Amino acid sequence: MLVVSPTGPEAEAYRGYCLEAVAARYDVALITPAEPTWEREFITDSEIADPDDAQALAAAGEALAGRNELTGVVTWTEWHLVPTARLARRLGLPTNSPEVMEAARNKATARGLFARHGVPSAASMSARSLLEAALAAETIGYPVVLKPAARAGSIGVIRVDRAEELPAGFAFAAAGARDGIESTKVLVEEYLDGPEVSVECVTHRGHTTAVAVTRKTLGAPPFFEEIAHSVDAADPLLDQVAPVAATAIKALGITDGVSHVEMRLVGGRPRLIEVNGRIGGDMIGHLVKLATGVDLARAAADTACGQAPDLTRTRNSAAAIRLLYPSASGTLTHCHFDDDFAARTPWLERVAFQRTVGDTVILPPDGDMFSARAGFLITTGPTADVAQARADEALGHLTLAAAPPPSAA
Repeated sequence: MLVVSPTGPEAEAYRGYCLEAVAARYDVALITPAEPTWEREFITDSEIADPDDAQALAAAGEALAGRNELTGVVTWTEWHLVPTARLARRLGLPTNSPEVMEAARNKATARGLFARHGVPSAASMSARSLLEAALAAETIGYPVVLKPAARAGSIGVIRVDRAEELPAGFAFAAAGARDGIESTKVLVEEYLDGPEVSVECVTHRGHTTAVAVTRKTLGAPPFFEEIAHSVDAADPLLDQVAPVAATAIKALGITDGVSHVEMRLVGGRPRLIEVNGRIGGDMIGHLVKLATGVDLARAAADTACGQAPDLTRTRNSAAAIRLLYPSASGTLTHCHFDDDFAARTPWLERVAFQRTVGDTVILPPDGDMFSARAGFLITTGPTADVAQARADEALGHLTLAAAPPPSAA
C-alpha cells in the first residue's frame, strides 16, 4: 500500500491515526516531503519527494513500485488528491481519474456538476476582479460568501453582508486563492443560512454508504473557522442527508474512496457546500470510529486497493472535539492542561498540543487554521450532547493564553 502524506508534528497530531490504521492491515510504503520520523514504526519503505512536484512524485512512486508489490495508493491530504490520482494512473493502480479529483477540488466545476445533476447547492459565480465580484454579488443578493475556488480548511472564506464590505472581503478571499493549484479564481456564492454538517461517506465501485453525520460549530462571523465537531452514531439526521451526499458524489464521478461532504440545513433541508474526496480533517475520522466503530482510514485504503470495505457498526456512542485557540494573536505564554483531571477522567479521550509556550499564533483574518490553532481535546459520551458537555467541562481545566506583540500592546 502506497501512502502520500505530509510529515511533521501537525501531520502526526491530526493524521497519525490514519497511518496507524492503514499499517494495521497493509505493509505501507510512504512518500513524504521530509525524512520520516514518527512514521517509521508504521512503514516498511519510503521515498522523500514533494507531492507538488510531479516529476519528483513520479520518480518516488516508481522507485517504491520497483521495490514493493503495490496494490493501491491513498492520500488524506486535500492538496495532494490530484497528484496522487495521477501517480496511481502512472503506476497502473486503482484510482478515481485525475479529472474527477480536479472537479472535486475546483469548487466552480463542482457547482456546475451539482446543477447539472440536480443536487441542491448554493448559487455561485466566479470572479477575477472586484468589479466582477460586485456584479456577482448584486445578481445573487447579499449576504454572500466569498471563497477561493480551490482551497480548503475555510482558508480565504468570508461572509460579506453589504456592498461596502466587498472590497475588503474580496481582498481576503483573493489572498487565499493565490495558492490554489487547480484554480486561483474567487467564487461569490449565496449565503446558506442554517446549521452546518458534514456527511462522512465511503464509496466502493460506485455505491456510496453514508457512515455518519458530523455536527459543526463555527467561530465568530464573518469567518468560517471550525472550532468544534461532534459525531453521534444515533444521529437521526443521517437518513435525511445521506441521499443528497450520495448524489453529489455521483455527480462528480467519484467511484471509490472516502468523501467528506459538507452541507448546510436551510429551512431544514440540505444544501451542498462542497465534496472533499478524502477523510475529513480535524480528527473527524477518529470521532467516527469512537462513535460507530467504523474505521474510515482503513476503508480508504481498502477501496484504494479495489477491496470492499468493512462498514459494520460495532459501537453506538458519540464523540466530540474542541479545537483550541487562544483568545488573541501573539506569543503563547501559557499552554497547559490539568494532568490530574485528565488522569481521573476516562471520557477525556485525548488532549494534544501542536504549539508550546513561546510559539507565535495568528488568528484570522491575518492568520488561518495553520497559524491559529494550539491543539485539540476529544471527549466521548453516550450521546453528542453529553460528549459536548464534557468538552465544556474539560475546557475549564485548560490554561491557554497569548501575549500580544509589543507593537500591539
